[in-house]
Amino acid sequence: MSSRKPIRKAVFPVAGLGTRFLPATKAIPKELLPIVDRPLIQYAVDEAREAGIEQMIFVTGRGKTALVEHFDIAYELETTMGERGKDLSALASTRFTPGNLVTVRQQVPLGLGHAIWCARSIVGDEPFAILLPDELMVGKPGCMAQMVEAYNEVGGNLISVLEVPREEVSSYGVIDPGASNGVLTEVLGLVEKPPVDQAPSNKIISGRYILQPEVMRTLENQEKGAGGEIQLTDAMSRMIGEQPFHAVTFAGDRYDCGSKTGFVEATLALSLDREDIGAEVRQMAERLLAR
Repeated sequence: MSSRKPIRKAVFPVAGLGTRFLPATKAIPKELLPIVDRPLIQYAVDEAREAGIEQMIFVTGRGKTALVEHFDIAYELETTMGERGKDLSALASTRFTPGNLVTVRQQVPLGLGHAIWCARSIVGDEPFAILLPDELMVGKPGCMAQMVEAYNEVGGNLISVLEVPREEVSSYGVIDPGASNGVLTEVLGLVEKPPVDQAPSNKIISGRYILQPEVMRTLENQEKGAGGEIQLTDAMSRMIGEQPFHAVTFAGDRYDCGSKTGFVEATLALSLDREDIGAEVRQMAERLLAR
């Protein structure tokens, strides 16, 4: 099936106001808040690059220009560091080839589906990935690389899912599962925040998608859904049965960095996992917990 178009483009919806993290996000985009020493957006971009994606499309809003600055060449910083003989390798992953980072404005906050629709002219007639930077996915290989591998096998539309304890399902969107084959599960339907006793599965939708360009046409004509917003879930639901639709169970860890506790958990988990500071952080945590 080599006729499948490769996944070359990824959309990052980054227009949100980050109100849960005020006052930290008053002047700094939420996506630039660091987990240890890398901003959230950097983890998502690195994950996309690892999966072979070339072009990153940021759907931004007012006051979000610092996101683009982060991926620009900081001439004064790099020159000064170079003259002082300092290591520049920490900045390598923040550089983009011109044309490979594109931004488009979401002028009104009409939801995730609308944010994706704002990128339609750049996506064009190609399948594309979506990464929600709030959800920090840690795995080897990364979540998007696992999804691209599955896409090369089955094509169509894919969403990343994780299995959670059944009593937690009412906080998430879950899939109505069909046949399973390894990490792949056929998707028969999507249910947003079902009551525990009515949930069709315990496989929750996490913020990674590979979608066919037809979703843009679906979003174009879609009525507003929950919360008066254009919901991506609604558009995807309408494509089930029209095109192949699968879920990929992610082998790895997910941290919900849209919540303060998830952000702290990610900071702690990733700190403990690092060779340079892990042992020190473990001692520090044990000392704090012993108080």
